[in-house]
Amino acid sequence: MASVSDNCTVLLNTDKQNLVSQEEILKQLEDSNDKMKVKALKSAILMMLGGEPIPRILMTVIRFCINTEHHEFKKLLMLFWEIVPKYDSEKKLLPEMILVCNALRNDLNHSNEYVRGSMLRFLCKLREPEIIEPLVPSIKACLNHRHSYVRKNAALAIYHIHKHHGSALVPDGADLMNDFIRAETEVGSRRNAFLMLFNEAEEVAIEFLAAHADGLDDFGDGFALLVLELTRKVCRRDPRQKSRFVRFLFQLLGSQSAAVSYEAAWTLVSLSSAPTAVRAAAATYTALLSSQSDNNVKLIVLERLAEMKQRQSRVLTEVLMDMLRALSSPNVDICKRTLEIAIDLVSPRNIEEVVGVLKREVVRTRDSDLENCSEYRTMLIQAIHTCSLKYPEIAGSVVHVLMDFLGVDGAMDVIVFVRANMEQNAPLRSGLLKKLVNTLCEIRSSPVLSVSLWIIGEYAEGEELLKLGFDEIANAMGNPPFVCCQVTDAANTNPGRISENSRSVVLADGTYASQAGAMESQAYGDKTNISPLRAFVSNGDSFLGTVAVSSLTKIVLKSRALYGTNSTLTKQRQLVMLAVCCGVADLIERSTSEKQYSPCKSVNSTSPIFSGASADCIERLALFARLILDTEIQAATVEAYLSDSKISFSQYLRHASNSTLVVEPSSKNLSTPALAQVDDLISWRQLRQVTSASGDLDL
Repeated sequence: MASVSDNCTVLLNTDKQNLVSQEEILKQLEDSNDKMKVKALKSAILMMLGGEPIPRILMTVIRFCINTEHHEFKKLLMLFWEIVPKYDSEKKLLPEMILVCNALRNDLNHSNEYVRGSMLRFLCKLREPEIIEPLVPSIKACLNHRHSYVRKNAALAIYHIHKHHGSALVPDGADLMNDFIRAETEVGSRRNAFLMLFNEAEEVAIEFLAAHADGLDDFGDGFALLVLELTRKVCRRDPRQKSRFVRFLFQLLGSQSAAVSYEAAWTLVSLSSAPTAVRAAAATYTALLSSQSDNNVKLIVLERLAEMKQRQSRVLTEVLMDMLRALSSPNVDICKRTLEIAIDLVSPRNIEEVVGVLKREVVRTRDSDLENCSEYRTMLIQAIHTCSLKYPEIAGSVVHVLMDFLGVDGAMDVIVFVRANMEQNAPLRSGLLKKLVNTLCEIRSSPVLSVSLWIIGEYAEGEELLKLGFDEIANAMGNPPFVCCQVTDAANTNPGRISENSRSVVLADGTYASQAGAMESQAYGDKTNISPLRAFVSNGDSFLGTVAVSSLTKIVLKSRALYGTNSTLTKQRQLVMLAVCCGVADLIERSTSEKQYSPCKSVNSTSPIFSGASADCIERLALFARLILDTEIQAATVEAYLSDSKISFSQYLRHASNSTLVVEPSSKNLSTPALAQVDDLISWRQLRQVTSASGDLDL
């Protein structure tokens, strides 16, 4: 078995069940057929990696395989030389390895550049100085080979020899590489030579870099990345050396390679917090956002920008508009991360431009085929809402555009934004109310309709808006009764007709009876015959119906204050409001009766028992009817009903605005230290053994 302390540079999966015997391997290696030798050497390598010793194989390979010209076999031989035991039990080099060194030297002097280069790469893995020492002259000679593949691998071999064996084998390694890199023109060879100088002769590398600063762009991406690594290494060890590398960093920011420019920007920011450096790095990051098509690259760049925002937000504000170009990406994660960064960078100088970009993006989501379009639209609306909370003066330029999206996904965010602007921007109320009333029939969501009705009831003031709001809600609700919609044949029925429908039910005594119910027929071929508001209410949305009655009640009370109690217009609106109120109450009663019906109940128990939401809705409807019909109600009660809701909402907005201002600076703080570590021991007193002798007895 191989010693545990042996150096292992190769690891392959070994299936010991399919391995051949040692005698068969030795016999196949002596065969003149190269394919048989390849198969045998593969089996031998797998056995040796699995810990199976083959004592006689080394001499057999030297005798029958070492002079082959078969390329695949040469590759396998390099693996074999790498894993074969090279020392005896006394830690002395085996005599057979002298012949191996001769074979390795022959490959280093081979006429084929591929054989030379492969052997040089193999020598990078060897750690035995006794084997490498005779090969050093041949390795140095390869530095002057005509082919670049040989030269760059020779430079790499010199680096690894000098790294692991110091100056014992290559005492002139630094001077050798210095002369080599100054005469070399090939990109890969120059990079490997600079790698040697960077790690083994740092001052020589810096001197070469200073002497060739003007031609740094021509040295290749690999060389530039090494320069950046050298910069970080030197400057972190000695910050006073930053001035020697600033020129290189700014030069590499404009590299054609995305990897080089990204690393240069990151290095510049990590070493300097000067506004000039941060501004240059931010410009490089935003340029990468626009030029790169890989979504992973964009997300990485955005994370870097988010880190910069925590410390250099003022400088980052200058490139905010360039950053917003990333919103053109079809990936929602990129757009979301961009918005999260951009919202915190909004200032009075760029708020109009930022909102203009967000508004264009919202309009673009209407007709585009973006991935997760509704989710992206919701994020944009929330971003605009956040901007309007910080800078209320921009609300008027976007709210009318957003109201076009009340009938699609994301309408809830739009109506919440409209509701906030109704309270905070009094000059906009008239225009917003008119547009909201005109788009009421386009809203297809019950929660959005509820908020819209509340807005109309609260903020409708003046003769024109009261008439417009009342007529639109009344027309949308229609005439009672509100009954369930049924799909019928458009050719045989008239839309809106009330028809009788009966069904057989089983009574408590076991007899049959016929139960009749009214249903409102609708031709689904023309959905415009019934408004969404009436459809929701007719299908049992009693809460929405109660909100609609509440809005009508407020408008009627405002009309009474404007026109007087005995006005004909006021009386007409009272009749319409009471009819709708009774219709909604009847709908709630019928719905509750159907839910409570059971064959086990008594026949005489016909009065429904209201509970939960139904009881609340009935109570509110009764209050609305009293406000209209009871003349003894004090004026203060009516005034409280009309104004308290608006006052509460105003207080909520002020609290939300103050919370935003307080939370925003704290978001810039770094993460708080952990109160406990994940591997801390947890002591469970309840699980400990309770004995009087242990002292843990809980008295």
